[in-house]
Amino acid sequence: MNRTSIIRNLIAGAALAFGLAAHAADITGAGATFPYPIYAKWADAYKKATGVGLNYQSIGSGGGIAQIKAKTVDFGASDAPLKPEELSAAGLMQFPAIIGGITPVVNIEGVAPGQLKLTGPVLADIYLGKIKAWNDKAITDLNPGLKLPADPITVVRRSDGSGTTFNFTDYLSKVSEEWKTKVGSATAVSWPEGVGGKGNEGVAAYVQRIKGSIGYVEYAYAKKNNMAYVLVQNKDGQYPKPDMATFQAAAAYADWKNAPGFYQIITNSPGKDSWPIAATSFILMHTSQAKPENGQQVLKFFDWSFKHGDKMAEELDYVPLPDSLVALIEGAWKAQIKDGAGKAVWN
Repeated sequence: MNRTSIIRNLIAGAALAFGLAAHAADITGAGATFPYPIYAKWADAYKKATGVGLNYQSIGSGGGIAQIKAKTVDFGASDAPLKPEELSAAGLMQFPAIIGGITPVVNIEGVAPGQLKLTGPVLADIYLGKIKAWNDKAITDLNPGLKLPADPITVVRRSDGSGTTFNFTDYLSKVSEEWKTKVGSATAVSWPEGVGGKGNEGVAAYVQRIKGSIGYVEYAYAKKNNMAYVLVQNKDGQYPKPDMATFQAAAAYADWKNAPGFYQIITNSPGKDSWPIAATSFILMHTSQAKPENGQQVLKFFDWSFKHGDKMAEELDYVPLPDSLVALIEGAWKAQIKDGAGKAVWN
């Protein structure tokens, strides 16, 4: 599957089967749209290498959490990590799978990717509905020399339960006290205004169609669709370009070793090179596996992806996990994921 095919399928927004029909898939998963581009590449390569297929439904983090709790899939995927107490109550464990970045994207005539600059507070005010036109002084003051129209701003946001929304609103809550107080951070919030798109795919499609719009998507969606991404001021006052290097700079501040349940949020990380809306995507699995052979197949897939998928991840501007973190993850697999007799599924 080439990159053009991947993005075409992304915009279609369908549940995908990689390399084989859904009824014949050996592994089933559902959830976050944020990591979908890399899971597609990994699954295609893994099928060719091993003959084992994967059916992954790109339905949003909220749907992934619901499906794994209902035991209708072998794994769930969420960009919003579950807190240790929630994991324990549901009989789940989680581990990070990939790191990437969320970027605002706009559809403004004459504005190219990376030309528009926004601070966190200004971005929050746009989503609060306080800034309503692109030639508002708060925006033009940040962009001297950039011709901005008097067009009204159409806010585009997610309509489904979304880990991308969780990280985006977490960032806005850190940079805007008004946002934190009035809206807050969650996979689904009461938006002050805007039109809702389902999945990263839906938001990208709306922004591409609506003149004067702004939305937020995982960077791979912006890059592959040649969308006009926005430069966002980081905690150190800089405007880094969104790419693998700046996502990695933000991720360097995560303390995975001392994070119970791998609970870490990496938005608004310090560092002059850090992208301010970096995010981690997580995998959720049951600690007691009713079908241990299925659980083992899931772990084999991610073990293979961690060992062989770095280049594929980098091509899409995701950050592969460092070897030290992979070792922690596989140690957690051995300690936490068991069959009905209490025997480790991974060894």
